[in-house]
Amino acid sequence: MHSRFNELGIPSVLVRQIDEYLPKIDRINRINDIASDNPNTNIILLSNHINAGNGEGAEVVYSLKNDNTLADLILFNIGEKGQIERKSYQRRLPENPNKDYYYILRETNTNEPLLIEYGFIDNNNDSEKLKNNLEDYVEGVVKAISEYLNYNYIYNEDKKQDSYIVEKGDTLYSISRKFDITVDELKRINNLINNNLSIGQVLYLKDNIISNKDTYIVKKGDTLYSISKLFNISIEDLKKENNLQSNILTIGEELFIPKENTFVPEEIDYNDYMIYKVEKGDSLWNISKKFNIDIDELIALNNLQDLTIKLGQELLVPKQVIENEYYIVQKGDTLWSISKEYNISIDKLKELNNLKTNLLSIGQKLIVK
Repeated sequence: MHSRFNELGIPSVLVRQIDEYLPKIDRINRINDIASDNPNTNIILLSNHINAGNGEGAEVVYSLKNDNTLADLILFNIGEKGQIERKSYQRRLPENPNKDYYYILRETNTNEPLLIEYGFIDNNNDSEKLKNNLEDYVEGVVKAISEYLNYNYIYNEDKKQDSYIVEKGDTLYSISRKFDITVDELKRINNLINNNLSIGQVLYLKDNIISNKDTYIVKKGDTLYSISKLFNISIEDLKKENNLQSNILTIGEELFIPKENTFVPEEIDYNDYMIYKVEKGDSLWNISKKFNIDIDELIALNNLQDLTIKLGQELLVPKQVIENEYYIVQKGDTLWSISKEYNISIDKLKELNNLKTNLLSIGQKLIVK
């Protein structure tokens, strides 16, 4: 969905860049951080789900603050892709009917939040449809958003692709038949020495994709971060070019590097970094936000094998020069009024000032930036 929005020129942000579990509060905070970074943008939030409860078909839940226009358009376009259109609806919180039932609609600071249920996993018909047609249903959502925002929607399902991502059940033979290419050509283009494939692997379908790349042999001490800096390429693109599913490299491994990237033979200057000790409640995501570093770079810089970090663990992070901005509490001030004045969340205000409660005292000095 994210890549299709990019193709159509529709600005979009992924809330989760990697496969990770987010507790409720972290999910809300991450969405609200994105919203606060784009204060003058009308933000549509798409929360994608698979339903349960033995029903059948797609549902779209929209917020009490919005009408049903976009929800109905999304449901219609999913239906056009072959799924049953179950319903679009609003749901109210029983203890306060003025509020949305679902927290993702209720507690996120977005203009038009929607919860999309593509089908029921515990219904045999839907389960089979989701297995085979989920990408089509997602494309229906993309089309609906394009129409709603007045973007030119283009989709040519017969176009010749440059690459293909291996799915469950795929074989070189089935892929060769699908894209009208021989197995031998597939193996030659992708430098395959056997017929083994792995789910998520990227296969190139045209000769010029590989021929437009140089190669680099991994040496002792190399990391994805150091190689990305060496060739002026992002870690994300480096992993994509080489079908890498993790940040682990082996000495002697051959990596493809696009030829248009400039080779800059320089070492990482570790004087630009400092040691940060992991504190209680830290995650790689909030550390990356705190020190303004991409999470993939943070993982690669520290040679982490997974997303797990421990209390007291030492991590390399970029050095920062922090210039605090302060506010002196006046009579009648509250955390809420100060947060609005300085466009900062109450939780962030409390975190910056180590506040355990919402109580303030006149003359108190608060960090607000």
